[in-house]
Amino acid sequence: MLGQQIVNGIALGFTYILIAVGLTMVYGVLKLLHFAHGVIYTVGAFAAMVGIMYFHMNFLVALLFAMFVSALAGMAIEKFAYRPLRGVHPITTLISGVGVAIFLENLFQVVFTSDTQAFPETGIEVSIIKLSQSITMTNVKMYIILAGVVGLALLYAFLKWTRLGIAIQAAAQDLRAASLMGVNVNRVVSVTFMIGSALAGVAGVLVALNFNSIFPTMGAIPGLKAFCVVVLGGLGSIPGTIVGGLILGIVESLSEGYMTGMVIDKDAIAFVILIIILLVKPSGLFGKNIEKV
Repeated sequence: MLGQQIVNGIALGFTYILIAVGLTMVYGVLKLLHFAHGVIYTVGAFAAMVGIMYFHMNFLVALLFAMFVSALAGMAIEKFAYRPLRGVHPITTLISGVGVAIFLENLFQVVFTSDTQAFPETGIEVSIIKLSQSITMTNVKMYIILAGVVGLALLYAFLKWTRLGIAIQAAAQDLRAASLMGVNVNRVVSVTFMIGSALAGVAGVLVALNFNSIFPTMGAIPGLKAFCVVVLGGLGSIPGTIVGGLILGIVESLSEGYMTGMVIDKDAIAFVILIIILLVKPSGLFGKNIEKV
């Protein structure tokens, strides 16, 4: 039972990681809390649905299409909702992000209705993979873990061995200094939003496939939980985001398995953890305390 819940928690944790990595990268570069990021998760799921239903794509092509649409949506949000406000008070950009999220959620409700729909037929049969005598996992959950591992590996390689990746790291250390050294800041920021949004889109598609359901507000709670993961791991820390996502996923899975019938809902666990972290270690597990001189 314990092993099964841990395996389920790891799959759930990688879902949060795929969403939260984008938030971490955006905060690392712009020091911006991107509150419209959760809706990108929804964009990915609906883009895949449209690709399968109306363009008759197979699942893999629809997944790539969803990544492309999510990346474009993220870049558009950055260009039109955040870039004109760069340099103003952070609360202004935060409100702008919230406004974009509300607008897009309502737009999806107008276009697709607010009803929960079944994810279209993909040809992928859900099957059970036996990991041991008492531990099993569905193939879809395995795909989520695989997508997380591959996505993180490609992101690591991109950041470490490409000129643009190194420019993103430089901008994360000091945006103004990077600009003075010739780094194209607007390009770096756009690519940061593009990568983070594409990964969030992947999460949306795989979760919609896993639960066979899709609805316009499906990104609201996962988006908030991704913020909890980012704060838990430490703002701007990708390793912290990975550890934080796994911790949250496993804790939620264990609470679902062992706290059935309790007053607290499993969705509230993330916010309880967030409150504890803010009280005990506000900088997060991997965050750095900045002392004022």
